[in-house]
This record gives sequence, C-alpha cells and structure tokens, in this order.
Amino acid sequence: MIKVDSQIIDPNIFINNYDLPPIGKKTIRILSASEHTYRYASESQLKFELDLRNSIVNAAIALHNSNFSFKVFRKSVCNTDYWLRTDNGGFLLLDNVKPSDAINDIYLNSSLYGTECATAMVIVYYKALVDVMPEGIFNRTFSEIYLMNWQHLDRDIGIVDFPYVNDYLPGDGRYFKNPDVNPLTPEWQGENVFDLSEGMYYGHGIGIGSAHKFISGLNANRIPGSTKSAYLLESAKRPNFKHLASVSEQL
Repeated sequence: MIKVDSQIIDPNIFINNYDLPPIGKKTIRILSASEHTYRYASESQLKFELDLRNSIVNAAIALHNSNFSFKVFRKSVCNTDYWLRTDNGGFLLLDNVKPSDAINDIYLNSSLYGTECATAMVIVYYKALVDVMPEGIFNRTFSEIYLMNWQHLDRDIGIVDFPYVNDYLPGDGRYFKNPDVNPLTPEWQGENVFDLSEGMYYGHGIGIGSAHKFISGLNANRIPGSTKSAYLLESAKRPNFKHLASVSEQL
C-alpha cells in the first residue's frame, strides 16, 4: 500500500497522471500490492523515487554496454583530465572540473576507465543522480566525489544497507556472496549487483543475467573441492530517496 499524506494512492491513476516508464510502473505496482505501507509526504517525493530507481536501472545497463573494464584496485585506470588516481586505486575528483562532467565522462570515454565492482556500483548511483537532478544542484551537493567503495560514497546519497526489506524493487543494490572464495582470487569473494527487475541483475565483471549466472560465475572461483555454493543475500542497499528528493527541489 502507498500513502501520500495519509491518502491511499491508486497506482493506475498515478501511472496515467505521470506517464511512468516501465520500471516506474513495475515499482509502483509492487509498492501498491505490498502488505507494508509505504509513506510519502507528497506525490513529488514518490515520483522522485520512481524516477531515480528508473535512472539507476538505465545507468547500470548503460555501464554494462560501455567499454568500462573490470580491473582490481591495484590496476585501476581513469581519465586523468577529470580524476586523480589515488594509491589505493580510487578516483578523486579534480578541483577544476564540474562533478557532473566528470561522471558523464566515465560513460562518454568508458575505455579510459577500469575498476572493481563496488566502485562501479557507486558510479551508477552518481550517474543516475546526474540524470534526474538539476545540474547546478548536483554539482553543489556532490562537489567532492571520491570513487572507491561504499565507505567513500558521499554522505548526501545516504546509502543504507537494510538486512531485510519487505519488497525487493528495481534499482535495489543486492549482493551475491561467495563464502568459499579461492584466496588466490579475492576479488571474487562476492558480486555487488543492481536489481534490473524481472529476475535480472547487473554486476560489473559478470555482466547482466539471472541469479544463476552470478552464482555460477562465483562458484567457478571457489577453493578447489568446495561444495559450498555462492548465494544471494537477503539484504538490499538503497539511497535515502526522500532526502535526495528534498535536495533536488532546492532553489
């Protein structure tokens, strides 16, 4: 169920009023059919979440279709016109460039970039926000970007790792864990992915596919002789959609 300012929202009316794309339609129908009550202060707040989830899915697919390569942190590469590569393999935004230009460059000049899956997930979040927020607000809000892993994700995105959620939604961040990873290939200890809906996921390094594809890929990098399979965790990562909606509306 969805409530906006205490009023139950009819998903069909909302879809017709806002001409939602397929991912938005899928998301609002899941929310509406849920036994859990999802509460929003306004229709614009709900619409922002639907738009951002759609943008996350699109940004993930676009990164998959680019020439962005998989590399371990010690071998990561970036376009030095926009980023400083740090000693631990992260990418620090240069002072003299616009944040939105630097994020877009990863997609425009993807062959100049390569890193591990966690950083790819962070890049997808920033690209999704570039595409839904006014440029000036994005650049003011995310003026000091450091692309590395979850620990360095800008606090204004407010990523929360929920150990359990009532419903899995398009754009959710998920994780496939490989408990018996081969110590010679620690980069395969797991795979960060985005839920693309319809049982499909994107993860940098493996690509786009079903859960079976990711589990099989991780199982191929286990300790020799292991019979303990990789598996999809029940947890989900989500940005603070309501906070981001309020930031996006700032003048």
